[in-house]
Amino acid sequence: MALARRSRNDAGMNYWPGFVDALSTLILSIIFILSVFAVVQFYLAQEVTGKDTALQRLNAQIAQLTSLLSMEKAGSLDLERQIAQLRAGLMSAENERDRLKGLADAASGAAAAQGQASRLSSELDAQKQLSARALAQVEALNQQIAALRRQLTALEQALEVSETRDKESQTRLAELGQRLNLALAQRVQELSRFRSDFFGRLRAILGNRPDVRVVGDRFVFQSEVFFDASQATLKPEGMAQLDTVASALLELEKQIPTDIAWVMRVDGHTDVRPIATPQFRSNWDLSAARAISVVQYLISKGISPQHLVAAGFGEFQPLDAAANEAAYSRNRRIELKLTER
Repeated sequence: MALARRSRNDAGMNYWPGFVDALSTLILSIIFILSVFAVVQFYLAQEVTGKDTALQRLNAQIAQLTSLLSMEKAGSLDLERQIAQLRAGLMSAENERDRLKGLADAASGAAAAQGQASRLSSELDAQKQLSARALAQVEALNQQIAALRRQLTALEQALEVSETRDKESQTRLAELGQRLNLALAQRVQELSRFRSDFFGRLRAILGNRPDVRVVGDRFVFQSEVFFDASQATLKPEGMAQLDTVASALLELEKQIPTDIAWVMRVDGHTDVRPIATPQFRSNWDLSAARAISVVQYLISKGISPQHLVAAGFGEFQPLDAAANEAAYSRNRRIELKLTER
């Protein structure tokens, strides 16, 4: 009995509401898609309409300019035709006058011929006046054209003169550049010679110290030679080393000619490990302060300030990129470089 009731209940299930909901959802989706398509079509139509309007305005302006040009050409052609007609009428009137004069001479005082000759002469004078006015207009136009040609010729001559001067200036600049490069090369050679002498003198004075080495055109001192850790105050042994540098620099100042612009650049470098103390906020501050301390001490020993430069590079120019104590020690350094100003 229970099985029979369950079978009757299953057979009576109604699927129609679910089908209606699915169909409603599909219809709403289609309506939404059509709405989006209609909006896109509207904006595209507006954009195309705006471009068409702008194109129509441009075409109207072009048509207007074309019309004005045609009117100018037509006016010029009308004027030329009028002049041609006036000249033809003048020639015809002159021929007719000559003919009538011949008839008048033949008729010997015929009154009718004289009257016609007088009328033709009046017409001829009127034609001459019209022709004179037209010729005056042509002459005025010719004068304007001639004036424009003279202005054009003057402008071309001025342009030629300017181009000639420009070429001469470029030639002079090239010559001056060559002379300057040659002079600079000579100065660099002289400075290189003095740099070699200076470094040779320093090498002989300092000897083979492990904490002082030559790298290219620079003398490299480990920072520990001059300063304690995280400090920018010179140690007594560092001052002793700078005394030898100062004595060599004093001799060099006497030897280098005054027209050679040279400086001794003191570069401060640190390792990559950050520093943050009340005195120095960063490695850059520390490296700059150390370079300035070296420069100030050299000035106190008599070196001219105009021959000294202090520069701080912080940790951004390492000699060794490794992350170990040996690399850190190599990167903490003071470099001396003799260079041109």
